[in-house]
Amino acid sequence: MTLERITPRRTRVGLVAGGLGAYWPQFPELLPQLQASARRVAERLSALDCEVVDAGFVSDEREGAAAAEKLRVADCDLIIGFLTTYLTSSMLAPVAQRSGSPVLLLNLQPTEAMDHANFDTGAWLAYCGACPLPEMANAFRRVGVEFRSVSGYLEDERAWTRVERWIKAAGVRAAFRHGRHGLLGHLYPGMMDVATDPTLVTAQFGGHVEILEIDDLRVRVEKVTDDETKARMDLAKEIFELDDSVVEEDFAWGARVSVALDRLVEDFSLDTLAYYHRGLDGETHERVGAGFILGASLLTARGIPAAGEFELRNSLAMLVMDRLGAGGSFTELQALNFRDNVVEMGHDGPAHLAISARRPLLRGLGVYHGKRGWGVSVEFDVKHGPVTLLGLGQERDGRFTLVASEGEVVPGPLLEIGNTTSRVDFGGNPGEWTDAWSAAGVNHHWALGTGHRVPELEAVADLLGLELRVVRV
Repeated sequence: MTLERITPRRTRVGLVAGGLGAYWPQFPELLPQLQASARRVAERLSALDCEVVDAGFVSDEREGAAAAEKLRVADCDLIIGFLTTYLTSSMLAPVAQRSGSPVLLLNLQPTEAMDHANFDTGAWLAYCGACPLPEMANAFRRVGVEFRSVSGYLEDERAWTRVERWIKAAGVRAAFRHGRHGLLGHLYPGMMDVATDPTLVTAQFGGHVEILEIDDLRVRVEKVTDDETKARMDLAKEIFELDDSVVEEDFAWGARVSVALDRLVEDFSLDTLAYYHRGLDGETHERVGAGFILGASLLTARGIPAAGEFELRNSLAMLVMDRLGAGGSFTELQALNFRDNVVEMGHDGPAHLAISARRPLLRGLGVYHGKRGWGVSVEFDVKHGPVTLLGLGQERDGRFTLVASEGEVVPGPLLEIGNTTSRVDFGGNPGEWTDAWSAAGVNHHWALGTGHRVPELEAVADLLGLELRVVRV
């Protein structure tokens, strides 16, 4: 029995290469060389876990218009224009205008440098992709298309690292455009910072927010069989270490709710889920609300981020980090350690199991602090090493912002209270970092992911049209 991640929609990248047709009769060996370079670019792109829609090689504005139509119909997440040599802006402007997709221009010459002593004009023209780049930039600005580019040579790994960032960012943008985000229950009373207008999510990111009620889950919980519950408990025993504090009845209840959560996600085709329900005196709805943690953590590990406390913007931030391959665990501030110069952070509730430093622990809690109910909770430390925080803030006028900070998870003593907790070193005074982080406009929850991801988040912010605020001390 294994925990299988979902298979998200593959990022769809449109590719068009081109050069000036007037050169072909003048230099007969040039076009075959450029077409070979275009094939190599297509190969490299296909290796980056994306679907490539190749519109071919264009030599004039009419062929450019035909390629534009093909890519428009393909509904690509990113359009890449490969400048193999000089070509006029009229050849690629239709591609940029009609698709409605972000456009990335590649200027990748065949090798690091020309062989000047042996090159003639035809050989030089294969290295001339830089020549039209300023023209494209100017023309794209004038027709109202955002401009971005990567320059290098065909096997330049630095350049391909940058290309991969743009493809990952396009995948995040696509996850939002096609996403369905569940919002179950109601706002945690008094948390003004996490309140989010679902319409603004659709307006700024696309996608759909599905409003769900606790009864949508309760009814599904009631239909889970004992055999299904036992199977989920068996799966949990393979994934988690069970602490002696775990009560069998509470473990079984969390497993039952977990099965129902899977059905809820499947029935509503959800890509993320944010939830909260208060309940009262141990009645059924309170028990359902208290039983989320196991199932929400398993969903998050499968690539369906789940966040407690009705934190829709945080489930979206977790989705960004997950699609970047960073994990992304539900996190808030816990304490500052001025002796070791670290910030201790984490959260009770759902966690991203893929980024745990060890086998995650299930701990039994007789009370959930600040919430009603009781049951099992997840506890672990994030993998030691570089990490990135990502929060999705919101301004007075409703605009969303991305807020990020890079640090390092370091070893040391942790609380054992059923929370995910990590000690993060931001390279400075933890109090000064906390002041700067709070002043950046982040809400009090965010996603904690592995690796230093600011360069990737810069690309994400560009494609989403958001401001990225990076906090450093």
